[in-house]
Amino acid sequence: MAAARMNINCSIQSSLSCLLKPSSFFNFKTTHFKNRVYFPQNHFISSKRSMLCTCSSNNNTSSNFQTGEKAEPFVITTPLYYVNAPPHMGSAYTTIAADAIARFQRLLGKQVIFITGTDEHGEKIATAASALGSTPSEHCDVISQAYKMLWKDLDIAYDKFIRTTDPKHEAIVKEFYSKVLANDDIYQDNYEGLYCVNCEEYKDEKELLENKCCPTHLKPCIPRKEDNYFFALSKYQKSLEETLAQNPDFVQPSYRLNEVQGWIKSGLRDFSISRAAVDWGIPVPNDNKQTIYVWFDALLGYISALLEDKEQPNLQSAVSSGWPASLHLIGKDILRFHAVYWPAMLMSAGLSLPKMVFGHGFLTKDGMKMGKSLGNTIEPNELVQKFGPDAVRYFFLRQVEFGNDGDYSEDRFIDIVNAHLANTIGNLLNRTLGLLKKNCQSTLAADSTIAAEGTDFKDTVEKLVRLL
Repeated sequence: MAAARMNINCSIQSSLSCLLKPSSFFNFKTTHFKNRVYFPQNHFISSKRSMLCTCSSNNNTSSNFQTGEKAEPFVITTPLYYVNAPPHMGSAYTTIAADAIARFQRLLGKQVIFITGTDEHGEKIATAASALGSTPSEHCDVISQAYKMLWKDLDIAYDKFIRTTDPKHEAIVKEFYSKVLANDDIYQDNYEGLYCVNCEEYKDEKELLENKCCPTHLKPCIPRKEDNYFFALSKYQKSLEETLAQNPDFVQPSYRLNEVQGWIKSGLRDFSISRAAVDWGIPVPNDNKQTIYVWFDALLGYISALLEDKEQPNLQSAVSSGWPASLHLIGKDILRFHAVYWPAMLMSAGLSLPKMVFGHGFLTKDGMKMGKSLGNTIEPNELVQKFGPDAVRYFFLRQVEFGNDGDYSEDRFIDIVNAHLANTIGNLLNRTLGLLKKNCQSTLAADSTIAAEGTDFKDTVEKLVRLL
């Protein structure tokens, strides 16, 4: 039984990976490559969107196509990516996975709002811009555009792209801050501790490595003392414990939930939400000598993104346009911010919590996490230019067990793509199309959805979908 279940799961995963972009596999000759894989672009179908619902969903008032009722939106988000450096494959992996989920939800007939964007404030941004001889604003424009171009090259069909330097976002952040302040959850105090510039976070000494190095970035944390504004996180310890106990699916996979519960049980400490030494940021509403801490700023991008471009920016309008999010898809290194800080902030402001936070694993290279700060990234633009977007999407969706870490090597990439896309799916599709041309003049004689009615196979698929 376990073996049968494993075969079904593998088959579903392979099938979904193929279904996400089937038009790219039409009408090509199977070719094997030692150095690269290539799929010609001529198709029998002229429009990708005519076959599958892979395009973004910009109409927020769409209805459920089966019932005619207004559908509850499925809001999925990636992190807002930090623009201290150009995008790397780790960022692309999260976005590819989110795009696959968004496409699948659209195929189910749901109204999807797929949010991505860039986090553009903070000390690291100003430092990176200075090193390149540009202003922070100019630097953010360049890197934000690089993300948009990469998403285009990877066929990412997002609906909303938010930049934290957008005026509408700043308005939402200031209003949110004022609501939390009015709830007596913000106070001013001095803080002294070890600070990781790359994490933009103070660290407990017990979690650091030798020489007081950050365990994520492997760089020494620096002593810092500031007079800042703090958020009363400790006030929400019991509420967070109850939320996780009553809703164990809030953090996924389940072993990440255990990690989050461990953090909370060890005791929550209030955290600084402003910086006195950082000019590049949103000014604190009640103190223009300080700027709002980058995470207290960036997390609100999930809400500000819901506003229409010409809409008057206010929190109520944004929330009524689709909040709460159905799924925050993130890397496991920022789980604490999304599963502890963010829910407490929302509770303070009287807003609903997201329905799920999923922390996936790292992409590794030579057994180490890939990251801009570590300098060991895979250049995604080069990968797409060399192998094409479909091969890149397929490999990372198919070969990385979702939720866990996954390692990349070019030899393995080529072997997998040739074996699966060229040999298995490619040959199957070519033979099917050949039979269709020979026997049916390349025309389907019946609507497949109608032909499937009343069959055991259709019922089985629908049951599996309901379990997802």
